[in-house]
Amino acid sequence: MIRAKAHNGEACDWQSKEGDCIWVDATDPGPDELALLKARFAMHPLALEDALEPGHWSRYEQYPAHDFLTFRTLAKPTDADDFTERLSLFVFPGVLLTISRSGTGYLEHVWEIVGRESVNTALEVAYELLDEGAQTFFKYIASFEDGLDAAEESVFEQRREHSPTEVFERKHRLAQVRTLASEALNAVMLLNRHINVERADQIRLHDVQDTLNRATQRLDSLRDSVRGLLDLQLTLQNQRMNEVMRTLAAVSTVFLPLTFLAGVWGMNYQLIPELHWKYGYAFAWGCFLLVGVALAIYFKRRRWW
Repeated sequence: MIRAKAHNGEACDWQSKEGDCIWVDATDPGPDELALLKARFAMHPLALEDALEPGHWSRYEQYPAHDFLTFRTLAKPTDADDFTERLSLFVFPGVLLTISRSGTGYLEHVWEIVGRESVNTALEVAYELLDEGAQTFFKYIASFEDGLDAAEESVFEQRREHSPTEVFERKHRLAQVRTLASEALNAVMLLNRHINVERADQIRLHDVQDTLNRATQRLDSLRDSVRGLLDLQLTLQNQRMNEVMRTLAAVSTVFLPLTFLAGVWGMNYQLIPELHWKYGYAFAWGCFLLVGVALAIYFKRRRWW
């Protein structure tokens, strides 16, 4: 599907070179539509190949006829999903061409505001698209922080069902998003450095660059927080294990003298006075209880148990 908008936000004839279109959007274009785009726009073959090929990270390249930017962002940032979406921008003099496989979550919002709210040039449209894409990282950060708070509560409440695997998964996903934001930042920085625009448009691009830079810094801070949470969880688990081992050692120590006494009185010697004493059995149990309780009280006072 190919659609185009003019300065006033109305639809326009994008195939006419004399038209007043400022934005032409192609979503999942077919072979015939690509042929029409090639006839209308002098797209570099390598740029078009990168735009159509899935899997590319954010990158910028300057070609003789246009500037090219691939901008990859998060498709479902609030769900902390790994799925990403990609938008390719061809910046021609006065016209912006965008190509995507299935659109993006923010593209329709920008489409609605073209022609109003001071969005009436190709570079202003490009700024809105880049700014909306950059905001997906902050939505992810907000969602990630909420999940991190819940994970911290689980760790301090010592919930056994919260395993370190969950924290490792969060750390791995966060590293992927950090790389994604860093690539997007580098692409926008190169665009802002090499594109020939007016001062006002350069300020807009610098604003997107600053947004991505802040997102990258927040992601770095979250990465440190996740590392600290992982260290804390491993420390608490080691502490719980030490407490269990200490309890087992204390119980074993209590039963050690009892086992010794039982072994002494269980020897097969004929002359053991307690064996023929009518109070011998009660005496043995008294010794067992006295030694066991005394050791238990001693360990409790020393906080070994």
